[in-house]
Amino acid sequence: MEIKLIKTEKDYNEALARVDELFDAVPGDANYDEAELLMTLVDLYEQKHFPIETPDPIEAIKFRRDQMGLKDADLAKFFGSRGRVSEVMNKKRSLNAKMMRILYSEFGVPAESLLA
Repeated sequence: MEIKLIKTEKDYNEALARVDELFDAVPGDANYDEAELLMTLVDLYEQKHFPIETPDPIEAIKFRRDQMGLKDADLAKFFGSRGRVSEVMNKKRSLNAKMMRILYSEFGVPAESLLA
């Protein structure tokens, strides 16, 4: 297969099919470089045509809170008060830098989500 830029959906589907054929290639195999290059081109095409939006900061916090089995009240010790947690979670108060650092370090909420 001739490797070329992926510009159309047809090109994309052909590249995916070829990547599937080369899926088991390992470093040192004759087809490994082709597979790696095709996967890079597929990734670039997907980033352009199927972008993934950064989640809303509050939705990211709620998701992580739920994953950890916590309630808003559990966040109060980090935010200062239950009232402040309520204001933040209801989007009546913005997150400040200290809150973002805590959410990132203590709860693992991705920084890019908090800064959105």
